[in-house]
Amino acid sequence: MRKLPLLLAGLLLLTACSEQPATTQKKEPEKPPEPVTGLSALYKMYQVARTWDPRADVLKMESMHSPDIPETPGKAGIWGATFVSPTQGRSHSYTFSLIEQMPSLHKGVFQVADEVYAGPKGVTSSFLIAAVKTDTDAAYQTAKLQPKAIEYDKKFPGKVITILLEKNNRFPDPVWRVVWGESTGTANFSIFVDATSGGFLEIMH
Repeated sequence: MRKLPLLLAGLLLLTACSEQPATTQKKEPEKPPEPVTGLSALYKMYQVARTWDPRADVLKMESMHSPDIPETPGKAGIWGATFVSPTQGRSHSYTFSLIEQMPSLHKGVFQVADEVYAGPKGVTSSFLIAAVKTDTDAAYQTAKLQPKAIEYDKKFPGKVITILLEKNNRFPDPVWRVVWGESTGTANFSIFVDATSGGFLEIMH
């Protein structure tokens, strides 16, 4: 009977020796966030704007750039939009971002401004979000296939693409403005595409 404890101890020792050490799995580095189309970002911001005013109109939207998000023409990882309430006489501006960059940029939808809105200024005005039926990836494809755009790309390859959404009074529908450069102020070549029909409208130098 005294041999039984010794036998059990031996079995436990053998079991412990036979167990393989746990292997630690290497954590793969996180993939950079995938940019999204303008219409996708616009609807995300609009959902928040509607909690402020269910009848809010779109005034403008623009893509933004970050070294932490890969550049994909026709898409962006950061978008900024402004919505207006003519009945309240105010505007709300938001950003939609795939990343957090403190102190000014927050992941998801974030309100950045609440200002007085006194109505249309200059050549642009507000519009219904339902008028935007063509997305930015399609608008970019339309723009880049224009002969002058192909020629411009050959002369200046690798230009960053910025996209704006606005209702320019020269056109009946809202437009996507595809800009070869980081802003309209610094770029010298852009193309207007109808945001409702998706058709080519005009080249701006």
